[in-house]
Amino acid sequence: MVEDGTQQEARALGDPTRHRLFRYIAGAAGPVGVAELTDFVRLNHNAVRQHLAVLKDAGLVIEEVEQRSKPGRPRLLYRLAPEAAGRWGTPGAYAWLAGLLSDAVRRHLEPRQVGRQEGHRRAAELAGSGEPVLLLENEIERRGFRPTRLERGRKIEFVLGRCPFADVAGSDPGTVCQLHLGLVEGLAEGLGGLDVEGLAPKDPRRAGCRLTVRRRDALVARS
Repeated sequence: MVEDGTQQEARALGDPTRHRLFRYIAGAAGPVGVAELTDFVRLNHNAVRQHLAVLKDAGLVIEEVEQRSKPGRPRLLYRLAPEAAGRWGTPGAYAWLAGLLSDAVRRHLEPRQVGRQEGHRRAAELAGSGEPVLLLENEIERRGFRPTRLERGRKIEFVLGRCPFADVAGSDPGTVCQLHLGLVEGLAEGLGGLDVEGLAPKDPRRAGCRLTVRRRDALVARS
């Protein structure tokens, strides 16, 4: 009998150590390395790597290679898989969205303004940790949009393969899409070297929205 996704996730989280690792990764402010996780659960490196492999295969965490600007072997880093957000006791994408929209109402700001401010805040956390286009792509992926990057010279299109807010965006695309446009604008401004040309929305339940940015002259080289 072939397990469905939920069964595989439940089986992966049935082990107490894997559950602790998963909750630690889900609650971290950014991607977490194996050494930090080893210290947390007090197991050897190989045992932790085996547990992480099970979580990765179940689609609960994402493994990525550290972007380094200094000598040394890049580390493997782990973060919560976007599709797992809001499940198994983890913070959901809608909680993040609700917080930003509540902030907009409280401060009498447009969604795009609040999104831009959030983008500036996030860019300050990411600044200097990699090439701007790659950082932007990673952030879009982290939010659950499943971007595909298409490049033509300085022009870059991200085709968004999923809308993590399809239920809300379907009834109020103006608010949700403008918030995310502002988020990208704030990220681009904060990271530097990029200009946002626009966001072409599509049916959120079918996805396929297109976000277009452009590298400035000094950053034409492909990452």
